[in-house]
Amino acid sequence: MQSLPYLGLVLLLFCFSNPLWSQEKVSLSGYLRDAETGEELLFANVAIPAEAMGVSTNEYGYYALSLPKGQYVVSYSYVGYQTILDTIDLQADLVKDIELLPESTTVDAVVVTDERTDENVKSTDMSVLSLDMKEAKKVPVIFGEQDIVKTLQLMPGVSPSSEGGSGFFVRGGNADQNLILLDEAPVYNAAHLLGFFSVFNSDALKDVKLYKGGVPAEFGGRASSVMDVHMKNGNSKKFSGSGGLGLISSRLTLEGPIVKDKGSFIVSGRRTYADLMFQLVADDFDGGSLYFYDLNLKANYKLGQKDRLYLSGYFGRDVFGFDGSGLDWGNATLTLRWNHLFNEKLFANTTFVYSEYDYGFAVRTDNFDIDLAAGINNLNLKQDYSYYLNPNNNIKFGWQSLYYHFRPGSFEATDSETDDVLGSAKLAQQYALENAVYISNQHKINKKLSMNYGLRLTSFSNIGATTVKTYNEANEAIDSVSYGSGEFFNTYFGLEPRVNAVYLLDDKSSIKASYNRIYQYLHILSNASSGTPTDIWAPSTQLIKPQYADQVALGYFRNFLDNKLEFSVEGYYKQLGNQVDYEDGAETFLNEDLEAELVFGQGRAYGMEVFLRKRQGKFTGWVSYTLSKSERQFADINNGNWFSARQDRRHDISVVGVYDITKKWSISAAWVYYTGDAITFPSGKYEVDGQIVNLFSSRNGDRMPDYHRLDIGATYVFRDSKKWYSDINFSVYNAYNRKNAYSISFQENEAGTGTEAVRLALFGIVPSISWNFKF
Repeated sequence: MQSLPYLGLVLLLFCFSNPLWSQEKVSLSGYLRDAETGEELLFANVAIPAEAMGVSTNEYGYYALSLPKGQYVVSYSYVGYQTILDTIDLQADLVKDIELLPESTTVDAVVVTDERTDENVKSTDMSVLSLDMKEAKKVPVIFGEQDIVKTLQLMPGVSPSSEGGSGFFVRGGNADQNLILLDEAPVYNAAHLLGFFSVFNSDALKDVKLYKGGVPAEFGGRASSVMDVHMKNGNSKKFSGSGGLGLISSRLTLEGPIVKDKGSFIVSGRRTYADLMFQLVADDFDGGSLYFYDLNLKANYKLGQKDRLYLSGYFGRDVFGFDGSGLDWGNATLTLRWNHLFNEKLFANTTFVYSEYDYGFAVRTDNFDIDLAAGINNLNLKQDYSYYLNPNNNIKFGWQSLYYHFRPGSFEATDSETDDVLGSAKLAQQYALENAVYISNQHKINKKLSMNYGLRLTSFSNIGATTVKTYNEANEAIDSVSYGSGEFFNTYFGLEPRVNAVYLLDDKSSIKASYNRIYQYLHILSNASSGTPTDIWAPSTQLIKPQYADQVALGYFRNFLDNKLEFSVEGYYKQLGNQVDYEDGAETFLNEDLEAELVFGQGRAYGMEVFLRKRQGKFTGWVSYTLSKSERQFADINNGNWFSARQDRRHDISVVGVYDITKKWSISAAWVYYTGDAITFPSGKYEVDGQIVNLFSSRNGDRMPDYHRLDIGATYVFRDSKKWYSDINFSVYNAYNRKNAYSISFQENEAGTGTEAVRLALFGIVPSISWNFKF
């Protein structure tokens, strides 16, 4: 096992030959942690300012530097924490764990500076959004429920799939082209309550990163973005808790040490009680169900100086029903990880993941009962290695293997009185195996130029038992081939190069560029515009080719006012291949020949994003503007002409501000504007057998009305001490009561003389109040 990491390194040794390697060097390594909770700080900065070199901690807070013997001043920094300058005499390998204090804490034992990092200018990362959890909790959102997805929707290049919804589009891509990971486990449906909440309980989260482009080689599987979410490990210093009570939901988090500074746990739960509220105000809702719950669990334990185990899980479910009929859906994930430090330079992480999404639908009548169920689950085994070759080269490599089980749907109708089966159907289950290997290098070429380049090789194989059909032009099955259980067939391969580069113009500004190719082997088959719990996940097959995306981006980054203001402007172009859609008039419900109803084409998206952000001081916030275009082309749709994708929005503006008036009071506001979605309206009508039928012309040739709203919020802190924190939050969603169109339908007017458009506005003014606490 231990010889495996060196196989990939041999391929790179000749690329980084450097005469300085002959100098005797020693290593500086360790972990960066929160001084109050013991939580590892991910992607924190460790720098040697005098030598203009440094590294970032990895996903587990570990760092390593290889340096010639001598004295150094080392800077340890992280956003929201005090920077430490530590002088060391490095004469032998040194392991140095550092604990950073939050900015609000003072200490005299170390040298602390107010200097902020400029990592956003000097890092090779571009098209990346990092979310400060403390900042996100102050942004006003619908129902007052803290939600990281809603906050990300206020940033450039990210837009909501529908009003109030937790689905999102990234740079003109589809919602299913976003890979959402929670502690490395894929989440297939990240929505609660028909999309109005996300599955992420902010109290349980530590770090969130969204890659819109320039995706590192260790990630793959989705064509547009990667949302990488990490849960907290739990307080390893002392027992603590937090939670809140709101109008819609309540939550509670408990965490503490298993053994102090050696192991810890966290348990975080949340439940809505909308059904209880409805029962109070509506007599006819008695017996109805409308709620969701989720539970985050995590524990970790140090087995020694070089080994640590993590076990985490997420379990969530929605229940929506009345009088025996209804819909329920949910996610379950389980992640087991083993961190092993081979030596000061080589760090390894071995992960086993289980993830499942399923839904059920039931209808109860006096005459018959109908039940439908579907889902997807997968097993994932992976290993990731980090090799700190020298201060100028940090190599990552690894592999993963994912086994998929697709359950596209089973249906049964029974007699309500006798339970006799009146009819049933079950679509064939499908199986597949996806594999990947990758290697990348974070390479500092000189003081001006740095690059992160890599290569990912993927494969995807369908597995029996199944039957593969061949269709004619009339979508009729004309032949079939059967494959036995466990038999491999129809394998695809994908080569995915990745490269990011940054060139420093000076200490305050830089130019960045990136390119990535990504293959996507899974597809959502949905005829709804914004996604529903009953969307069908399907694998690539002999007929459904893998999607792929090529994206290039170029950006200018600059900081102002001693790094208090961060500014960036990026332009991008994305080419999408093998896009999937339904042909006009497709039959989607429990269709065993659904593949024959699909059409395939291409897409493109391009645009510019402007971002200005202030992350410190009494006033914080950002302004984002996105100018973009997203189009699709299918030979069988719109006469083969390019048409606007549903998510095409020419202009998207967000203005977010948070102001701490005093230590007790803070206020916040968020204003949003974007161009209305592309949609297909009827261009005429005709009569068939006495029925009026709408005539539709070009696909997505019309527009919904432009969307805009203002959300405001205020927070009052009752108490803020080391033992107890308590605040109350007031918020108003859509403060000026804009009647934004959720949908537009067409119907005959009352006089019967013509057709009229009917606008459905989902939300008016929505006030909320919540009480939050921490101990």
